[in-house]
Amino acid sequence: MGELLNANIICAGYADRPKVLSNVSLSVGAGEIVGLIGANGAGKSTAIKAILGLSRDMEGDIEWNESAFAYIPERPSFYDELTLWEHIELISSLRGIREEECRKRAELLLEEFSLTSVKHDLPSTFSKGMQQKLMLVQAFLAKPDIYVIDEPFIGLDPISTKLFTDMLISEKERGAGILMCTHVLDTAEKICDRFYLMDKGSLLLQGTLKELQDETGSCSLLDCFYLAVRGSHQ
Repeated sequence: MGELLNANIICAGYADRPKVLSNVSLSVGAGEIVGLIGANGAGKSTAIKAILGLSRDMEGDIEWNESAFAYIPERPSFYDELTLWEHIELISSLRGIREEECRKRAELLLEEFSLTSVKHDLPSTFSKGMQQKLMLVQAFLAKPDIYVIDEPFIGLDPISTKLFTDMLISEKERGAGILMCTHVLDTAEKICDRFYLMDKGSLLLQGTLKELQDETGSCSLLDCFYLAVRGSHQ
């Protein structure tokens, strides 16, 4: 399995907190879903910002073996003056997607996520859940080599969550790599191939669920994480 992303973060942080992260290394291979797991304040979002080059206070090396990636942030972000469909057209232009192909993909995705009726509306008028679904639509429209996803389930209803996870699995089968930061551990346990468990800016454990279970003597991903954190605090 070829690696699409290799990150070796020696340290990363912010002007007022220069070392939120310390010695965090991770990789994402083609055709796998990798879960980045940690409590609030563990440094997950800081790690993602460092990987994406959004952190000015980072020391280390980030190696992308494929240039096409999509980022789905925790908080939806849009251009205030553009409608939903104009956002689609912008993504199509930036990604070089042919007009007819873009239209087919977009209409299918909007139908799946129940956004067809608002495709000419401004996203600023949408609910948080609808905005989150539009972020997913834009990412899946692009069909990148790798997805970097930060807390994607916030605001999604159960049907949209099921649809989203099915699409992630489909993209994995296509050969895409997926790095997903999430608190929804029961879903992560079902769909992720490997995990990185973080606490206080450092990695605690990494591996498949079976490897984490063997390491902690536990069953569920939640229990593995809980015992790893408790053990690190003793």
